[in-house]
Amino acid sequence: MVLTTAELEKYADVLLWGLKTARKSKFKKGDIILIQYENPALPLAEILFKKIVAIGMHPVQRMGLTFGMEKGFFEEADDKQLVFIPPGEKELYENVNGRIFLRAPESLTHLKDIDPARIGTVLVSRKPLKDILDKREEQGFYSWTLCTFPTHELAWQAKTTIRHYAAQIIKACYLDKENPVQEWESILNNVHGIKKWLNSLKIKTLHIEAKNIDLTITPGEKRKWSGVSGHNIPSFEIFFSPDWRGTEGTYYANLPSFRSGNYVKGIRLTFQKGVAVKIEADEGEQFAIKQLAMDKGASRIGEFSLTDRRFSRIDRFMADTLFDENFGGRHGNSHIAVGSSYTESYTGNQADMTKQLKEKLGFNDSALHWDLVNTERKTVTAHLTSGKKLVIYEDGQFKV
Repeated sequence: MVLTTAELEKYADVLLWGLKTARKSKFKKGDIILIQYENPALPLAEILFKKIVAIGMHPVQRMGLTFGMEKGFFEEADDKQLVFIPPGEKELYENVNGRIFLRAPESLTHLKDIDPARIGTVLVSRKPLKDILDKREEQGFYSWTLCTFPTHELAWQAKTTIRHYAAQIIKACYLDKENPVQEWESILNNVHGIKKWLNSLKIKTLHIEAKNIDLTITPGEKRKWSGVSGHNIPSFEIFFSPDWRGTEGTYYANLPSFRSGNYVKGIRLTFQKGVAVKIEADEGEQFAIKQLAMDKGASRIGEFSLTDRRFSRIDRFMADTLFDENFGGRHGNSHIAVGSSYTESYTGNQADMTKQLKEKLGFNDSALHWDLVNTERKTVTAHLTSGKKLVIYEDGQFKV
């Protein structure tokens, strides 16, 4: 076992902390918690299952498809099978109160020969289920979190051993500390101060400059910075969902991306009037082009994020977006997501958020949410409504 029983116990405790922290209202006995896991993560799923029972809630477990099942599905499914939703799934999503996803991929490139349009069709067909969970979260009835369990495939793609890969997970999630939950509480408090400072600024636009980036982003009306909310373990990012209509310029992801069984390297997006009008990549370009054509919102920005290197202990490429988008290293990182936005960036009551209000405020809507990471040295300058300019991020940290 790559993680000891003691480390798995701590991992489970941190995940439950994340789930509770992410929810607007308190959990109560009798709540339903969905544990979704991939096969290698079974030891962690078993510990979580027991802990959830012990606190009086109802765990529901679902093991994900093996990569062989997933590949076979996309190779053989007809049009009806691609969009099939099993009986009971909608009802589960309408009643679930929490969801923990344990990612443990045994293959990252098994769908490279599948037409990306077929993958997109499945994602679009399942968007109504995502919408149910989003609305329940906005109303305070539901929260989610996720993590990564080390596998040989992840280690191989990251060009390291599984032992070293597991060690990075342990360090990144503070599982090497006596009380990891206490460490996360400390990070939560420190980041709260940074968010408070950022939210006090009246920002008209942000200008992001790096070796391969020259991008302008417009926060938009009724926005706030969020982050370290418990949703991802680990998570050090501070982010918001901008008004997609004000995005102009070029963004480049210097870290590769594994998505839907495909590998994309060196993706460069050029935005005009909020839409990615030029999509280039050193590898996987056709996959990227088809992903961003999945639906109307797929070629628009849904998130902008910055990670402060003072909190993140991640210092290497992990071939896993969860870790790569939280990279600390020498220069921290920024990432954008093309596709869906997060309504937790809305300053009003999220329960009041409607489709019409999202459109009015420029919150993007899509079946896609694809994080693209840049770890180059960068400067982020805020152009304030007063006409002044203020550098808010440089040398991998916020300038608070």
